[in-house]
Amino acid sequence: MGGDFGPRCIVPACISFLKSHPAVKLVLVGEVGLIRPCLDSYRFDSSRLHVQTASQVVGMAEKPSRALRGKSDSSMKVALDLVAGGQADACVSAGNTGALMAFARQTLRMLPGIERPAMYTLLPVSNGQCVLLDLGANLDCTAQHLYQFAHLGAAVAAAHGVVAPRVCLLNVGTEDVKGVLAVQQAAELLKASTINYAGFVEGDGVFRGEADVVVCDGFVGNVLLKSSEGLITMLLRELEAGRLGSNFFRMLAQPLLSQLKDEVRPDKRNGAGFLGLHGVVVKSHGNADGAGFQSALARAVTAVENDLMGRMAQQLISLQGGSAHQV
Repeated sequence: MGGDFGPRCIVPACISFLKSHPAVKLVLVGEVGLIRPCLDSYRFDSSRLHVQTASQVVGMAEKPSRALRGKSDSSMKVALDLVAGGQADACVSAGNTGALMAFARQTLRMLPGIERPAMYTLLPVSNGQCVLLDLGANLDCTAQHLYQFAHLGAAVAAAHGVVAPRVCLLNVGTEDVKGVLAVQQAAELLKASTINYAGFVEGDGVFRGEADVVVCDGFVGNVLLKSSEGLITMLLRELEAGRLGSNFFRMLAQPLLSQLKDEVRPDKRNGAGFLGLHGVVVKSHGNADGAGFQSALARAVTAVENDLMGRMAQQLISLQGGSAHQV
């Protein structure tokens, strides 16, 4: 049970989440001596909240290779073992991202036809939301990796009710000649696939809702995500401080601004899912507060309820050339 704040943040968040999600059961994994004192302050249904002992913790700055070698009883490894063994439907962690990814690959294994796992989020755009991947798990990608990510992203969009999702590659222009070689080669692969490939999309087009799935390498995706979160946070802070527009304008716009604030607040969108694995894994921001961690839990629950794993299995049939099936 890692993250910047540990059990003192995660435990109350889990208690609140159980109240709002009566069908969910949670397992808290970590050092019992740290978790139990936090639980003692709350009343809860013990049939819906269990504590699983784990004697080790992976440090937020610890190298993944070191964690793999020496932290087999860490909270994230034990949590992933529960998923692998069918004792849990999903794993949510606020801990070390690199270590979580490494343990997930080791414990859950990759889906057939997928070489690397990818991280995704649901990004708010003008007409709803879009799937954005990768977010930083793969800083340098080949065309084949981007092609595989497109299939994974299409499965996520389909799991959220999008029929024939429009899949685009993020690029510096929409013309066929634009972009680095890997992106151009990925475009050719997607044109020949059963995916509903909609071409290149630029950064501003992402937020205009021109794509249901936006595919890029982890470096570009992470910069796009963090920049958009920073911009939203800055604008909301300026609005609250009264530095944007006249008092009359703010009075007229207040209802709309309040709704917008609720929809785009980064903590309401917290939780990046791992794709390409035999199991649902969601990574919460390490510095997420209680509301943010609940958002990550909700993302995991939604993935399970929408049968994301089944959707990915269907989509991978076409990736492996075994069917013309398209989500």
